[in-house]
Amino acid sequence: MDIDMSVIYPHILEMEERGLVTRTFRRLDPDRQQAVLAAILEEAIEKGPTEINVTQIAERADVSVGSLYQYFDNRAGLLAFVTELVTRLAVDFFNAVIPYLESLPLREALMAYFQGNLEWSQTQPAFVQFYTRAAYQGDPQLSDNVVRPVATVLRQSVYAVLARAEQHGELRPGLDLEATARVVYALLLAVVDPILLPYLNAYFQVTDDDMAAERVLAAAVEMVLKGIGA
Repeated sequence: MDIDMSVIYPHILEMEERGLVTRTFRRLDPDRQQAVLAAILEEAIEKGPTEINVTQIAERADVSVGSLYQYFDNRAGLLAFVTELVTRLAVDFFNAVIPYLESLPLREALMAYFQGNLEWSQTQPAFVQFYTRAAYQGDPQLSDNVVRPVATVLRQSVYAVLARAEQHGELRPGLDLEATARVVYALLLAVVDPILLPYLNAYFQVTDDDMAAERVLAAAVEMVLKGIGA
């Protein structure tokens, strides 16, 4: 499981100051840091973020349990660290995308929204799997600390796209922009998530061998445009 440590390192520094991770972890060789983070994520993805087992994480990372407790105070601290890290990375990524989406006409912006989600899933698959596992697991703490912050920035990006389109006369008059953004966000989510998660696609049946994702995404954009476009 490849993890881009250059992206993660600034967050590790800040979380160290807050006591979520120790200086000992920061001073590890980058390859060892990556092995520990990968082991935590793999365990959380396989069993669910709230069911992680410290002994199994140590085995996956090829370190002792004692070493893990030199990096994190306890199991709860380990989970708090990885939870916040995943949330920070996702929020940073999607916040960075918003100005680009705002610069595009409505059709192109909606397609770019889809592509941004897919790009995130391809470049950071471990984090995407952790987030989506948290989203569909229904744990109240993860809903508040992981799912809601990421979902909020995604919804805000849709609102930013529609607000820009309204300013440029691309939306039909009289739309409740806030409510419309929430509906469009939910519709797009119903298309994107099954593409990212095969077990959801078995139910939603968004894609299969004869139906490419690009074809479905284009159809979804056309449907949205027919409903809200000028």
